[in-house]
Amino acid sequence: MARRAIPVKKWPGMVAAAIVAALILGTLLAVALRAEAGRGLGPSEWAAIRFTFWQAVLSATLSVALAIPVARALSRRQFPGRHLLVTLLGAPFILPVIVAVLGLLAVFGRSGVLNEILRWLGLPEVQIYGLHGVVLAHVFFNLPLATRLILMGWQQVPSERFRLAAQLDFGPREMWRVIEAPLLRRVVPSALAVIFAICLSSFAVALTVGGGPRATTVELAIYQAFRFDFDLGRAALLSCVQLLLVGTAAFVALRLSGTDSFGTGLDRVVKRWDAGGLTRIALDSFAICGATIFLILPLSMVVWDGMFGVLQMPAQVWKAAGVSLVVALASTLLMLGFALPIAIAAGGRQSWIEMVGLLGVAASPLVIGTGLFIVIFPIADPFAVAFPVTALVNAVMALPFALRILVGPVRDVIQNYGHLSHSLNVTGRHWLLLILLPRIRSVLGFACGLTAALSMGDLGVIALFADPETATLPLQMYRLMGAYRIDAASGAGLLLLCLSFGLFWLFDKGGRGRADT
Repeated sequence: MARRAIPVKKWPGMVAAAIVAALILGTLLAVALRAEAGRGLGPSEWAAIRFTFWQAVLSATLSVALAIPVARALSRRQFPGRHLLVTLLGAPFILPVIVAVLGLLAVFGRSGVLNEILRWLGLPEVQIYGLHGVVLAHVFFNLPLATRLILMGWQQVPSERFRLAAQLDFGPREMWRVIEAPLLRRVVPSALAVIFAICLSSFAVALTVGGGPRATTVELAIYQAFRFDFDLGRAALLSCVQLLLVGTAAFVALRLSGTDSFGTGLDRVVKRWDAGGLTRIALDSFAICGATIFLILPLSMVVWDGMFGVLQMPAQVWKAAGVSLVVALASTLLMLGFALPIAIAAGGRQSWIEMVGLLGVAASPLVIGTGLFIVIFPIADPFAVAFPVTALVNAVMALPFALRILVGPVRDVIQNYGHLSHSLNVTGRHWLLLILLPRIRSVLGFACGLTAALSMGDLGVIALFADPETATLPLQMYRLMGAYRIDAASGAGLLLLCLSFGLFWLFDKGGRGRADT
């Protein structure tokens, strides 16, 4: 393969990758050195490990099991609004966790809609706190992700397979044995592993609806050891355990994400001849409607309750909103400073550099935050740098997603315009401004919007570093919920929802500004 011509220098990408590697690996080393070698895990730590593993197994299994009929229904049904519904399945990924939890409490909580109906009918109430609430919240977040992963697998089946199945007059059993079962065997294991890894490192869900000796995850135990006991040795030891759990799950997910497929076709529009029959139509309609209601109802409750709670928000909420906006914009700027040079270097022959940026997948924000606190504590006041540290960690956590979005388009620009740019002596910043950025503007806007939205709703590192007088909007919202000021928290939740989706829309729209011109 010919050497790719990179019209800009590669050393900025290597420097950015070195900074990211030093940040992640350095903090992990600090955590490992702080962990007390002779100190073993006590009963409470083992209980947290068991609960973390068990809730992740339940959450991943339920998410994927429920996603299979939904993805199957979407793959063989065409109806008005289908494209919008598939698009909305990506919304929970950028939805602030604390907002989703507030919506779930409005539906399934003690005073929620469901329990009001159950009380009216004289039936036993449901309990959302503890294991039930953690699993419910994880299913809410990961059911759309699992549906999208399985649906993408279904869409990769060539139309000729379904045409041949129709010609052979396949019934439901034959369709399952020849097409659907082999497809699920390819897609489901990797989806399970990915969601399992996500559920292992979910902190905000456990913080809001977990807690208690029987519902404490490893990350929540790290937070408790850090904030309540200030036992850095115990926090470091638990951080090592968390790193081992998440790293193993991420490795398994990577190994299971195979490239096998059903082969290629003639790119005809897929037509499903197996979609007829009243029973199939009823089952598919039930799956689609049930998933839609489950996802839309909590968000609708957040909007409805938030409209009545906006006027009851204290002044601290608006201050926290301003802080969150600054942190989100700073995270986005830092992400660009890391992602763009790394993507350019990875687009050339240094494709290994991308792997450095993906280190954030195996590291938990809380573990990195603990390591940064251990490093900063002897030389400065960690609480004084809470917001810069939060912005930095959020940028590093968003970096793997940004790189997956940017590397492919950047590589295409280098392949298509690299040699021509060299021959015309268009190099350096001129090539960056005139050739590269205009051609990756849309994906760059999407990556920036995703980073800003994720940072806006983050409730991780800031929970470790913030003092009682300062907070981001998610943390201020959590404090209002803890003080049982639910109306004010609902107003803050609506504000956070609008700001998160607003930032995503502005960046994404800005990136697509010239798409049609």
